[in-house]
Amino acid sequence: MTSSAARGVTVKDLEHSYSEEPVLHGVSLDVSPGESIALLGPSGCGKTTLLRLIAGLEKPSSGSMTIGEEIVAGSSWVPPDRRRVGMVFQDWALFPHLSVAKNVAYGISKSPSKDAEVTAALEMMDLAGLQDRMPATLSGGQQQRVALARALAPRPGVLLLDEPFSNLDTSLRIEVRTEVHQLLADLGITSIFVTHDQDEAFIVGDRVAVMRKGRIVQTDSPQALYHHPIDQWTAEFVGTVSVLKGNAASGFANCSLGSVAIDPHLSGSVDLVVRPEQLSITAGGDAQVQAVEYYGHDSMIFVALGNDQVRVRCGPSTKFSRGDQVQVQFTSDRALAFKSD
Repeated sequence: MTSSAARGVTVKDLEHSYSEEPVLHGVSLDVSPGESIALLGPSGCGKTTLLRLIAGLEKPSSGSMTIGEEIVAGSSWVPPDRRRVGMVFQDWALFPHLSVAKNVAYGISKSPSKDAEVTAALEMMDLAGLQDRMPATLSGGQQQRVALARALAPRPGVLLLDEPFSNLDTSLRIEVRTEVHQLLADLGITSIFVTHDQDEAFIVGDRVAVMRKGRIVQTDSPQALYHHPIDQWTAEFVGTVSVLKGNAASGFANCSLGSVAIDPHLSGSVDLVVRPEQLSITAGGDAQVQAVEYYGHDSMIFVALGNDQVRVRCGPSTKFSRGDQVQVQFTSDRALAFKSD
C-alpha cells in the first residue's frame, strides 16, 4: 500500500476563539509535502485546536489555510470530508460495534476495491488475521494500530495525530511511536503530530513547532531547538536544565560554576541555562550530592552548588551517592544565557 501524493499545509495568521476566550493568536505554519511536524507544548496551549482547524472540524475566526494547492479556509471553506486529511484521535475513537475490518473500511465504503484496500491497510499495520475481531477484544497497542489503519486506508494527503500514544504504557508507547515514525517515512506522507512529550516530538518530528499560550514561538529541527532555543522558556521546556544566576561581561558570566563562556553580546544580570551533559563531576570539593536518579542507560546526579542546584548526567555505573562531597565543572564551549527579567 502506498500513500496518495503527499500535500503540503500552509497556515497563515490563524486566529480562533471559543466564545470570548481567544485560543490561537496569529498562528502561521508551513509544512512541506512529506514532512513530519510535531506540535509541542503544554496542555491548553492550542495544539489540538490547531489540529482540528486543519482537519476542518472547526472554522477559524480569521486567517487562511491551504492544503496542497487548495484554499480550505479563508476566502473559501472546504468541509472536512473533502480535504483528504486523515485523523487519529487521542482516544482512537474506534466504533465499538464494528469489527476491525469494518472500522478500517469506514472511510472507503464506496471504493470498488474496498476489500483489497482494507487488507493492505491491516497488513501494513501488522494486523493481518484480526479483521473479524471487535475492538474491545484487542490490546491497547492493537487498537491504536487499527485507528492508524483506518486513517491511512483512504490514502490521505495529510495525516493528523492528536497525542495518539498517550493511552499506552511506557514500553509499548516507545515501540509503537518508533514503528509509526518509520511507517510515515516509508509512506512519504505529510503528518502533523500533537504531543506534550519532548522525547516524542524529537523522535517523530522532522521539525518541531513549539506552542505557548496560543502562539507558535519557534519552529525548528530538534537539534536546533535543543541547542539554539529562541528564549529561556523554550530552553527550559525542551529538555532538562539547571538555571543559574550570573553576571555577564565580555563574553563570560560569573556564577556558582565559576566563569562560564556565553554570548558576548550579553552584559549585566543573566540566567544561564545549563544542560546536564555540559557538566562533569569528580570526587572531592565543596559541592554535595543531594540525590541520584538511575535510569539504566545513564544516571542523573543532583548537586547542591552554593545556593544553586545543578543536574549532571553521568554513565550508568556512577560511583556517587547522596551526601558525597564533589566538584562540578562546566565542560562545554559555551552556555545558553538570557537576560534576567
